[in-house]
Amino acid sequence: MVLKRIFRGVIMGPPGSGKGTVSGRITQTFGLKHLSSGDILRANINAKTGKRCATNLHIKELGLLMKSCIDQGQLVPDDIISRLVLAKLRDMDHSSWLLDGFPRTVAQAENLDSMCTLDTVINLDVPFETIKERLTSRWVHLPSGRVYNTDFNPPKIPGLDDVTGEPLSQRDDDTPVTVTRRLKAYENQTQPVLEYYRSKGVLTTFTGTETNKIWPHVHAFLGKKIPHPQQVSGQV
Repeated sequence: MVLKRIFRGVIMGPPGSGKGTVSGRITQTFGLKHLSSGDILRANINAKTGKRCATNLHIKELGLLMKSCIDQGQLVPDDIISRLVLAKLRDMDHSSWLLDGFPRTVAQAENLDSMCTLDTVINLDVPFETIKERLTSRWVHLPSGRVYNTDFNPPKIPGLDDVTGEPLSQRDDDTPVTVTRRLKAYENQTQPVLEYYRSKGVLTTFTGTETNKIWPHVHAFLGKKIPHPQQVSGQV
């Protein structure tokens, strides 16, 4: 199967809004590649090599810097996260993709615009109180970044990752104090990005408190936006 043309989209929403779950359903349903800024950050945080990056910091030092930002509920500096994400996108230049967790500031959005034109930006509008309740039920398989929620996306076996069977854990940044700080940072720094994309006419917002109720609306919307795969003679 091949797509008629390249499709490029972004999904936005506060931490814990269900971006990961909805992104997984989108990429599986429509055959897009998924790129998560969180996965990129974790990969760099876990990096142990001595190679230097463009910021003249050792990758290990860069990882420690990013971990410190995350642990304190702060956003990673624009220039660092932009450089990391755009490098990944260049490797996917001829692919249709969905970008999750980036951009989070207008500066990041402008950096992304300098590289490509987006087809759509999906915004998940979930009340902060709902998110705070969700995150206390969130469990993560740290090596892969797979996220589960005991309320609406539970693992097949409680406490264990579906793929590896390894134990799940809760992140330090899911504590109540850190969650509140992260949501405030999101509100202050990312809301202008929504206005930025609204002014460009590519933003669509989906409001709700349950991912399973939001998803059908997202699915119907993208069904009209994304070119459907077509059977090609001799190919699957």
